[in-house]
Amino acid sequence: MRKFLLLFLPVFLASTLFSQQNTLDLIKESETELQKIREEQRAIVLKIENLKLLKIQENLKTIGNPELRPGDEPVNHRAMTILYSEAHEQAAWVSHMILPEIKEGVVGRTNDFRPDSLIATGSAVEQDYFLKETLPDGSSKYDGFGYDRGHLAPSADFRWSLSALSESYLYSNMSPQKPEFNRDSWAKLEDLLRAYVSENNVPLYVVTGPVLRDNLPKIERSVNKVSIPFHYYKVAWDPQNQRMIAFVMPNRFCEAPLETYAVSVDSVEALSGFNFFPSADEAEERTTNVKPWLRIKEQNDVTPLKANELPKNHFNTVQARLYSGKNENVTVCGTVVSTKLSSKGNVFLNLDKGFPNQIFTVTIFKDQMVNFSYAPHEYLDRKTICVTGKISDFNGTPSMQIANENAIRFYDAEGDEH
Repeated sequence: MRKFLLLFLPVFLASTLFSQQNTLDLIKESETELQKIREEQRAIVLKIENLKLLKIQENLKTIGNPELRPGDEPVNHRAMTILYSEAHEQAAWVSHMILPEIKEGVVGRTNDFRPDSLIATGSAVEQDYFLKETLPDGSSKYDGFGYDRGHLAPSADFRWSLSALSESYLYSNMSPQKPEFNRDSWAKLEDLLRAYVSENNVPLYVVTGPVLRDNLPKIERSVNKVSIPFHYYKVAWDPQNQRMIAFVMPNRFCEAPLETYAVSVDSVEALSGFNFFPSADEAEERTTNVKPWLRIKEQNDVTPLKANELPKNHFNTVQARLYSGKNENVTVCGTVVSTKLSSKGNVFLNLDKGFPNQIFTVTIFKDQMVNFSYAPHEYLDRKTICVTGKISDFNGTPSMQIANENAIRFYDAEGDEH
């Protein structure tokens, strides 16, 4: 038996080694096959991306770009079209599309700011916004001119395509914006349109531009003397749902809710001199109904009352912030859009904008509820009211504590209190 085992052992070991080697070869072959499949998949994904970019340009040329005027020579990039204003060293308008693909897009900021080589007269450059000095240790020192390089077509709108997103960093797509505007107010408008595309699962046509005038101030230290716009606009069109809206915002921190800046497309055409989406229904161009464009959770919100239409010494919910902490009685008017009865029995009324985006809150503590002949959180919901009291700041929101129903007056469509 031992002799047999000694004879069989080399054969067994050779067979085992052969089996192991064969298995390793199979693993290697499978890995190579998988790598090949992945490369083929990447090639197909790139092909689809290129076809989508080609379709975007076709769509922009046929229905997405503003109507061209005599002498207009737009520049076509892969994901956007630019009409450049040499006199102001920035785009007069930029058109692009926001696709539902942004929901799955994973491309991050590229920050590859660079001149636009397709602008025949030369685009703006880095030295139009700041100077950069390389220090001996290799680090950089920046000398800023006080303005952000504000994207007209925002990079996040192209987060599904690396090449499209990179294009958004061309200086032809930049305009000098105040930091507090670019990073807050303007960014909120960009977020709003992306949220609309995500929630409605539709493509959106957008035209963005500065309001350019001959007498605009310049960034004096810029090498090309870039103009500083006072206002910017965005015009958006959803052909599938036959919706159109426009916004005009000042180049500063905008304290009012976004819907306050919504205007008709007609009015932006008059302001800019461009005819947007000429194939669209003219009735769509006249609407100022911003509600369908708000996030679903914000569609109960309302636009604050117009300050110039309120009675003397009455203020809207945007103006309330001006009186926070001044320890004086102020009357604020707005519509109750959300209410809450807390577990402790306190009532919170949010006027014009609901939680968590509230801009003015009225608080009634539990021990004051006996001073009301109705349940405030139920009876006052969706009613337009004026409340009088002292305004304080609560976690960044102007708030007013009231003790009885005499602090509340109802405000009707004619502007009368009762």
